[in-house]
Amino acid sequence: MTALEPREAGAFMQALGRTLDAEFGRPRAVLAISAHSPARQPVLLAGASHHAVYDFGGFDPKLNTLRYDARGATELAAEVQALAAKAGLPLHSVPEGGLDHGIWTPLRYIYPAADVPVLPLAFVPSQSPAQQFALGEMLAPLAEQGVLIMGSGSITHNLRLVFGQGRPPTIDAPEIQASADFRAWLQARAAAADWPALLDYRRQAPHAVAMHPTDEHLLPLFVAAGAGGRKNPALRIHDSLTFGSLAMDAYAFGTAAPRLAQALQESSAATL
Repeated sequence: MTALEPREAGAFMQALGRTLDAEFGRPRAVLAISAHSPARQPVLLAGASHHAVYDFGGFDPKLNTLRYDARGATELAAEVQALAAKAGLPLHSVPEGGLDHGIWTPLRYIYPAADVPVLPLAFVPSQSPAQQFALGEMLAPLAEQGVLIMGSGSITHNLRLVFGQGRPPTIDAPEIQASADFRAWLQARAAAADWPALLDYRRQAPHAVAMHPTDEHLLPLFVAAGAGGRKNPALRIHDSLTFGSLAMDAYAFGTAAPRLAQALQESSAATL
């Protein structure tokens, strides 16, 4: 519903697009890893063009009218396959297009003109956070070559807390303690670049299983983190919440993260 009701997360993504342009220029492509593009082995959707895929049901029918027609990134797909072969990681490529809602929803705010090529990378949700991190490490050279690596999921994602207990909480309900504890732990460990703890989050983080009964919505974070480098901290650049437990925190990775975080902070202060 963020696509129709942007709230704080949508406003942040709009500001993110403007700030990325101002600080770093347009990327040559976006390599997107979404919680809603799972596969049995990592696979690149290397079609020449993409369209919005409506991979959901039971929501406002207006969502099915939204479009995001972006170019594909076939040349980038060949580069990614070469990196995977060098790293000894299995990676397939198919000449098909399509962007799940975890990709087209943020990109409609970040790059609304759909003028940046997109390459979705479907990941294996049964693989561990450490395996996702290794996948990201393989992608690291791309970040120095003008490619924006975007992980899309949700910092907390337990829909049973929202829809499974009768009447759902109000959209602006106060945050439940389990959500607050989990988010604070993740922010502190990310800022300290404590990847051993983060990769073991299901055992070490407070309320980890309650916040992620299944962890596919957090796994894209580890891919993006791996691309950012093991020695670099991850900085939270946005935090917002709906229904008391669905958090839309965003993190920046890599050596450029401090510059991006500072620019976003200055932009936010200028608009107040």
